[in-house]
Amino acid sequence: MQPEDIQLRLDRAQQGLRARGLDALLVTPGPDLRYLVGYDAVPLERLTCLVIPAQGQIRMVVPRLEEPAARASHAGGANIEIHTWGELDDPFALTARLVGSVSRIAVDDRMWAEKVLNLRGAMHGVEQVAGGLVMRELRQRKGPDEIAHLLEAGAAIDRVHAQVPGLLRAGRTEHEVARDIAELIIVEGHVSVDFVIVAAGPNGASPHHEASDRVLVAGEPIVIDIGGTMPSGYTSDETRMYCIGEPPADFATYYEVLFAAQAAAVTHVRPGVTCESIDAVARGVITDAGYGDYFVHRTGHGIGMETHEHPYIVAGNTLALEPGMAFSIEPGIYLPGRHGARIEDIIICGDEGAVVVNHRPRELVIA
Repeated sequence: MQPEDIQLRLDRAQQGLRARGLDALLVTPGPDLRYLVGYDAVPLERLTCLVIPAQGQIRMVVPRLEEPAARASHAGGANIEIHTWGELDDPFALTARLVGSVSRIAVDDRMWAEKVLNLRGAMHGVEQVAGGLVMRELRQRKGPDEIAHLLEAGAAIDRVHAQVPGLLRAGRTEHEVARDIAELIIVEGHVSVDFVIVAAGPNGASPHHEASDRVLVAGEPIVIDIGGTMPSGYTSDETRMYCIGEPPADFATYYEVLFAAQAAAVTHVRPGVTCESIDAVARGVITDAGYGDYFVHRTGHGIGMETHEHPYIVAGNTLALEPGMAFSIEPGIYLPGRHGARIEDIIICGDEGAVVVNHRPRELVIA
């Protein structure tokens, strides 16, 4: 991040505060702080807090022992006053003094409850609201640099999926395969492994199964859903289906339905369509084929500095897509006690339609 990037994001945050009648936004370590000022502070019991007034000077409260890290970060090079506190000081009272006389403030959505309550105690009579009211508008529309980071993340996780067939052999366990995939996620450019789902046979009917000691056997479909965080701070997420040998006939039948549903939802993406309409397209294909009761989750989630963020692709979300919005499209069909399937791509809404981030084959891969 360059100082001008930070200033632009902070200006937009202040504009958002004024538009919503809020006096200030308080941001503690987490994705919002990384997004706004590029400071990847470690969440600690000691208070670090960015204080953004609706207008005027932006300040940051940091523990004295964290001051070198704060000044060495991108935040240190921006037009932000850094105020430190010692072990015997009250950082919540310091924050309240910096905020001044106000009536309504926003606190970031990931702020720890003890900090929310301590700030409330230091600011008697001040109404607190969720900071997502402001931050959601900023983060859900990605700029060109963020889109480049997501494309880089998508290419990295594609490279991992390309190597998965070589890991699948009858007799290996889900845990063994997951361990090897985790190593590949790092080798292919991520700095951390966020999740590895390896779900064979009946385990595939549980959407959030991770990995177990179940042994892979021929003829069982395998759901592999993986993702990590890149050096940029942006994340990857991709699901593909595999089988050692030929799958059961009933699986092959509903996999064709799932394939068509995912493709139809991707094709539907363009500026102006609503998030819920994308969900309806995918769900309609699956329901019309008689599998509606087995599609048990939303069609997708936003992605960026977090694997799950706004916008969510789900019934009831009437938000209209705009260029730069990034999200997954991942319908699934899950038959309890038998097997399941999911196909997931990350999609960026472009000026005329979908920009697909992931490029591995969506057909069932026979290992």
